[in-house]
Amino acid sequence: MTLFASLKAGCEADWKAYTRHEFVSRLGAGTLPMPAFQDYLVQDYLFLIQFARANGLAAYKSRRLIDLRQAHDALGAILAETDLHLRLTERWGIARAELDAALEKQATVAYTRYVLDNGMAGDLLDLFVALAPCVIGYAEIGRHLAPELSRGDAHPYCEWIAEYASDEYQATAAAAIERLDILAGELVTGRRLDELSTVFGTATRLETAFWQQAVDADFAPAEVNEGSR
Repeated sequence: MTLFASLKAGCEADWKAYTRHEFVSRLGAGTLPMPAFQDYLVQDYLFLIQFARANGLAAYKSRRLIDLRQAHDALGAILAETDLHLRLTERWGIARAELDAALEKQATVAYTRYVLDNGMAGDLLDLFVALAPCVIGYAEIGRHLAPELSRGDAHPYCEWIAEYASDEYQATAAAAIERLDILAGELVTGRRLDELSTVFGTATRLETAFWQQAVDADFAPAEVNEGSR
């Protein structure tokens, strides 16, 4: 069993609440209200900026050349992922200036800073366990929703689903699973496994809160960030 499989099995109910959340189910069915999806896109853009910082932190924490290269590749993948968000937001009338001026909402701050805090306080394994629900969970969601792609352009969210169901993204997730095992080295047991399970479970619940944030959005005019965050 991989470390990821063990961590996932240890919080099965939380994992299901995240990967089968109402936001995900309605997105897959094509019934998610467009304002909710747009709210998600804006926050996910801000989310990805912080995750890019997390991979910059991974480079700083790395002591081996191979780890530095992997951090570089992961940062490149995240920056490429922002292209999807920029395409989608532009298509639906959300200007780049609006994205950059938007404030991070509470659930966005909670998860991203939790990841960064774990990375600062711990080692590379702590950091990547905190990142795992996002990186690997999106691949699982993409596979689950992939049959909806048969509807083609008739599906309002086909491009989003296709991104995370793609062979390229699935390979990214598989590499993340393998990396956890490499960083863990010998079988992780006892207190260390308990610590990592706590990090993984908390990160998973924070991902769920991120979905719920979009579902609960009241669609009031977005606040503008007039100062530095």
